[in-house]
Amino acid sequence: MPTQLPNERQLREPGSMELDPSGEGIAIEETRRLIASSKVEGTPVFNQSGEQLGAVYNFMVDKISGQVAYVVMSFGGFLGIGESYHPLPWRALTYDPRLGGYVVDIDRDRLVEAPQYSAGEDPFTDNEYGARVDAYYKTTPTA
Repeated sequence: MPTQLPNERQLREPGSMELDPSGEGIAIEETRRLIASSKVEGTPVFNQSGEQLGAVYNFMVDKISGQVAYVVMSFGGFLGIGESYHPLPWRALTYDPRLGGYVVDIDRDRLVEAPQYSAGEDPFTDNEYGARVDAYYKTTPTA
């Protein structure tokens, strides 16, 4: 027998934080302000000259704050062979609707020297790895 639950919106006090800040309700894929992770994965990442550097492979969410801390961009390789992964601080990316992707202020040469890892590696098990990424891009970590 299904359980009848009260409408969540009726339980909230005026001015309280809503789970969906757009007020559009729960969406599976996208609202004006929210997007599902499955739609972000595969989105192209460009430098400021419009050159595509790679694509969003996934992103890392801070378990405590719930904020996206890093976008992991796949870079190079062919059919998954020789591909490397570059964590980019979320704050370093800007979405450009004209390009249909994210823009980061870094050129290809500097990206090659940036913190990266290969398939099968998990550098985020090292507590200092994120700090090295933030230092390289001169961003402050998400709290």
